[in-house]
Amino acid sequence: MPSSTTAASSRKTTARRTTTARTKTPDAVALLRADHKEVSELFEQFEKSRSSAKKQQLVAQICTALTVHAQIEEEIFYPEVQAALKDKELVPEARVEHQSIKDLIAAVQGVEPDGEDYDAKVKVMSEWVKHHVKEEQNEMFPKAKKAGLDLAELGERLQQRKDELMAEQQQTH
Repeated sequence: MPSSTTAASSRKTTARRTTTARTKTPDAVALLRADHKEVSELFEQFEKSRSSAKKQQLVAQICTALTVHAQIEEEIFYPEVQAALKDKELVPEARVEHQSIKDLIAAVQGVEPDGEDYDAKVKVMSEWVKHHVKEEQNEMFPKAKKAGLDLAELGERLQQRKDELMAEQQQTH
């Protein structure tokens, strides 16, 4: 029979492992905010770029990041938020915004930068994304936090799915 010291030590080790595992993966809101920041920075680089090749590379990164981000939100985050909040407005609106962004992604993904229209499509996509991010960060995320969702567990699920989708994207490109 283990001594109480051994059992206590074992519990501390388990607690430490849990804490360490949890701190490696950001909670759901932190993960989604980090995605928002990454895409915002990519759009800023696009705005400053004058090279067609660099623009095409940035748009490919933007499209991949947005596609994966939208998918993890739609598959995992939105259903949880909608159920917790019994929401009939925030999540449906976010899904419609995602569809508009997906339409713009389809218009620029894999297309050679061809001047004003291409740049305008990317600019409009950037503006839609900024609007969407603002609503999520100012309305949805605070409500999700207050709803008592397990954001750490949700973050782990989001990160796992994001990793899977990014691996799939790399295999197809």
